[in-house]
Amino acid sequence: MKKIINPWLHKEGYDCFGCAPENPLGLKMDFFEDGNEIISFWRPQAHYQGWVGMLHGGILATLLDETAGWVISRKLQTTGVTSHLEVNYHRPVKADDSQITVRARIKEQKRNLVFITCSLENSEGETCVEAVLKDGVLTISFTKVKQEQAKKIAIQ
Repeated sequence: MKKIINPWLHKEGYDCFGCAPENPLGLKMDFFEDGNEIISFWRPQAHYQGWVGMLHGGILATLLDETAGWVISRKLQTTGVTSHLEVNYHRPVKADDSQITVRARIKEQKRNLVFITCSLENSEGETCVEAVLKDGVLTISFTKVKQEQAKKIAIQ
């Protein structure tokens, strides 16, 4: 497993809610590459809770979405925007859990659509959240941006 160095760390205006380490309200996610997977280990905090003692479902969806975005960035060397995200919540995640693990990988590509499987596990290794079930595969779909467009976005 290899830690991914965040390429936007010193870019002016970079303040991503998911991965910017200096965003005081953000999730401050780090990412690792392990074969075909991008993995994030994240420690929940009480101020991200919805119901008492449980993480907010929107935060859980954000963790999946952000990790899927890093799959596009790392594995396809471009960027994309989420075009479909449907989340299946199997069990709540405690706001005081010691660590959760988010895993994502490319399942399939169709022209400019990329289907990504994602799951989120609690510290006990139980799968708590997954992305939408489509054709028997858990997926988040992204619309891939052409590399020329991605370069223009990165320069701005």
